Formats: sequence, C-alpha cells, structure tokens
Amino acid sequence: MRGIRGAITIKNNVEDEIIFAVRWMVTEMCRHNGVKPDDIGACILSSTEDITACFPAAGVRQIPGFELVPLFDTRQMAVDGALPMCIRALLLVDTDKTAREIRHVYRGEASLLRTDLAQQSLEEG
Repeated sequence: MRGIRGAITIKNNVEDEIIFAVRWMVTEMCRHNGVKPDDIGACILSSTEDITACFPAAGVRQIPGFELVPLFDTRQMAVDGALPMCIRALLLVDTDKTAREIRHVYRGEASLLRTDLAQQSLEEG
C-alpha cells in the first residue's frame, strides 16, 4: 500500500469551485499513478477553515467509480501563516509502485507546499 498526496487551492469559497477543484485533483492523482477506484483503500481530504461551502468529499463522490471508495473529510489545522483556501488529499492505494515512482499532484498556490513534488508532477505531465 502507498500514499498519494495532492493539494490544490481555490479562489472562492463556492460549492461549484470546490467540487470542480477536488474532482480535477483526485482524477489527476489517479491518472498520474495508473490508479483505478478499485485500487483505493481510502481517500482522506482536508480543507482549511476558510472553506465552508461544501464538503470536499462531495466532489470526489461525483467521479465515476468512486461510489464505494471510503471518503473522509477533516479540517486542516489552523496554523499562523498557513496557505489559505487549500484542499489536500491522501489516497491510500494498493500498488506495486515504489515510493519514488509515485507521482503527487500539487497545483495552484498549493505547489508552494512541496516545491520538490510539485515540479516532479509538472514534469511528468
């Protein structure tokens, strides 16, 4: 089992924007790693306290094949100076890939969280 990380920022605390961002992020996490919903043991999502318009899991639930994937929403810790309007994801997946082969997805301002991994995911396409 491996963990695949993802993070994305939104501009507005609006349901449609949250759902679009989360769907895109999780879809890209799966695409970059060759993961299918049946490979996923769980998807854990967190959001900063300024995101209140909907649960991020609502966006994941709309992805075809994710009907049976266990989803869990949580609140990101409020830390002084932390990146606002940020949604993070952790997919726990069954895969034969090594930790070095896993491609994490960091987009928008969230690319600042892990510049090493964000650049890697951009280079991989």
